Amino acid sequence: MTKNEILRKLQQIEGLDTEGVLEIFRLGEMALPRARVEGYLAQPGEKHYLDCGAEALGHFLDGLIVYNRGPSDKKPAPDQPVALTNNLILKKLRIAYDLKEADLFAIFHAVDIDITKGELSSLFRKEDHKKFRLCPDTILELFLEGLEICEREG
Repeated sequence: MTKNEILRKLQQIEGLDTEGVLEIFRLGEMALPRARVEGYLAQPGEKHYLDCGAEALGHFLDGLIVYNRGPSDKKPAPDQPVALTNNLILKKLRIAYDLKEADLFAIFHAVDIDITKGELSSLFRKEDHKKFRLCPDTILELFLEGLEICEREG
C-alpha cells in the first residue's frame, strides 16, 4: 500500500475535499500548495500525479491527530527523523481516532480478521522489544478498510 493510497483512504474516511486535506497538512505543520496536494490525491498514471512520500504522510497523520483531538499540551519532541513504518502509521491512527483496545478489535472484526490480544499488542510495541511484530501492508490495508466501516457506522 503506497503512501498516496493511505492518504486517499484517510481523505475518504474523513469525507474531506482538497481544502480539508490542505488544512490537515497545515495542522501537521506542513504548508503545501494546492497543486501538490491535488497531485498526492491523484490516481497513478494521471498527468499531475505526485508521490506523497513518508515525510508528507507523517505530517498529515500528525495534523489528523490535531484535527480530531485538538492541539496537545505536551511539548513537541525534538525534530528527529523517524522512519514512517506501518506500525507507526497504526500508532498515529490509534491516537488520532482515540482508539481503545476494544475499538481496535472491532475494526479488525469488521473485516473478518480475528486477532489475539498478544498479536494486537505486538503491533504497537517498540521495535527493540522482543515481542515486536512488523505490521505487513495487508494488515494496514485491512485496518483502514475496517476503520472506514466503523466510522461510517459510528
